[in-house]
Amino acid sequence: MTDHTVTLTQAERARVAVNLRPKDAATMLIIDRNGARPKVLMGKRHDSHKFMPGKYVFPGGRLDDGDRRMVATGALPQICEDRLLKRAVRPSASKARALALAAVRETFEETGLLFGSDEFGVPELAPEGSWSEFAGHGVFPDLSAITFVARAITPPRRPKRFDTRFFTIDASALAKKIDGVTGPDSELTDLVWVDFDEAKALDLPSITKVIIQEVEARIAAGFAPYLPVPFYWEKRGSFVREEL
Repeated sequence: MTDHTVTLTQAERARVAVNLRPKDAATMLIIDRNGARPKVLMGKRHDSHKFMPGKYVFPGGRLDDGDRRMVATGALPQICEDRLLKRAVRPSASKARALALAAVRETFEETGLLFGSDEFGVPELAPEGSWSEFAGHGVFPDLSAITFVARAITPPRRPKRFDTRFFTIDASALAKKIDGVTGPDSELTDLVWVDFDEAKALDLPSITKVIIQEVEARIAAGFAPYLPVPFYWEKRGSFVREEL
């Protein structure tokens, strides 16, 4: 197996004097298995962004307070919850659930895609903001459709630091699509469905490329629930890969 820790350790990074505490974040790999080769949805970040301008990424972002309060259908698979609790600060089932929901919300905000079920009517008492808008479309996020596949912490003394959990969801779990969310003035200016080889050829952050390779290997191995979840973080100047 490729040693991705070398790739991550050797990647050029600007370091600043102040070391920030990583913020909890979540991101979603949307996988379409309908064709001969699986495809993943990637978005191009706006060129004006200070953080990773012009790079292709998965939809995602920071955990919000509302993610802890949003109602959902289904439950996060137990093995995913257990792994989300490992090596976590103040671990709790509610935080694991909130991280998965954050990936759904960020996907909605950045792509207009609503993943979940439209069979139960309008969710009541949705938190204000994006979740209220999400609920207004008559969709409940479905936690049972989500799989936790990787985790990575931005190295120390970077201008922005995140403790990111990477999730996957199948494209078939899409309940509704809102048009016009991406465009020249949006956070993501373009969305592309690409197979894994095409994805690796895009302009990607180093960690994104590594996660694509990890998920590609996971799919090749049958995508079984028991397969380990890689966890990347920097220790004394070099990246390490643990398994959760």
